[in-house]
Formats: sequence, structure tokens, C-alpha cells
Amino acid sequence: MAIIVDKDKKRSSIALACKDLVVNSSFKDITITKIAKEAGIAKGSFYDYFKNKEDLIFEIVNILMQKYNKKTEAKLKEAKDAKEKLKIFASFYYSQEDSELRGLYKEFVAISLTSANKEMIEFQSKIFKLYRDWLEEIIKEAIKNNELPNSALSLVDVFFATVKGLFITYEVTDVIDDLKEAIESYIDTIFGVIK
Repeated sequence: MAIIVDKDKKRSSIALACKDLVVNSSFKDITITKIAKEAGIAKGSFYDYFKNKEDLIFEIVNILMQKYNKKTEAKLKEAKDAKEKLKIFASFYYSQEDSELRGLYKEFVAISLTSANKEMIEFQSKIFKLYRDWLEEIIKEAIKNNELPNSALSLVDVFFATVKGLFITYEVTDVIDDLKEAIESYIDTIFGVIK
């Protein structure tokens, strides 16, 4: 009797087996040979599950983002107010707990900027929509609870762009010494200025 392989499960299994290789290596130094060895598969078998090494990184990020999203949703439900929720939302960019995923995400974004394909664009769009929806719900709840005025709803996209902008500035310059402090100060300022 032939063994039936669940291709999606095998794809995920290969990706997770290569996570440490991807996290601890420069993208240009990762070869299909190294990936196959790390995953314990034949080099040719790699192409049964992935188009290229970028596709492998996409899968690793996808798996880890799903876990991150569940964890973050639980934290958001436990937060006491909108300010705390915004800080939880923004903590992805500086939290030690999320450093591995953040590193992979940076690699994924770099690949997306240089060689985006349809799947990557769809994934980025889906993640952006999810996070934008979370942010919008946080702001709407803050308005409902009189923590912020109605006009604060216009801050959803601005908040998202500003926090990402602070992260990028922190990563590529030496003008921000403490990213957590910069982001949390920005959030505190929002509540101080527009209340």
C-alpha cells in the first residue's frame, strides 16, 4: 500500500525544521543543499514542496505569524485599557520575546521588496488588513470608553505607519537609542494630546 503524504503538513514540517538555519544564517548563505540537509530530505525533494528558498522563508514566517497572532489576541483581550492595548500591538517591533519572528519578518520584507510575487503580496495584504482591523477595533473601543475622542479613528493608518516608521528608523540609523521608549512615548503622547 502506498504511503499518502499530506503535502501541506510535510511543507510545514520541512519549514519548521529549517527555522534555525534561516534565523542564524544570512539569506545569501542559505543554499538548497543546506536546507535539504537540515530538513533531512533529498535535495530534489525540496522542489516538491517549495518553489525556491524565498518560498521556504515565506512558509516559516506564515507559520510563526499565526502563532504570534493567537498569542497577541490573548494579550489584547486581557489588557485593561486602550493605551495598554496599543503598547501590546506595537511591542512586536521591540519585544525580546518576538525577536526571532521579527528577524524573519525583516528578511521576508526585504525579499518582498526585491522580488515580490503574488503569494507574498497576498500574504502581506492579509497581515496588514488583520493588524489594521485590530488597531481599528482598539481605537473604536477607546472611543466607546471615552478614552479617546471620535476624531481618533482617523489615527488608525497614521499610528500603523508611524510605529513601522520608528522601527525602520531604529533599524537603519543610529538616531533612536531605545525603540521601546520611542514607541511608548508616542502612544503616551497620543493620549495626552488628543484627549
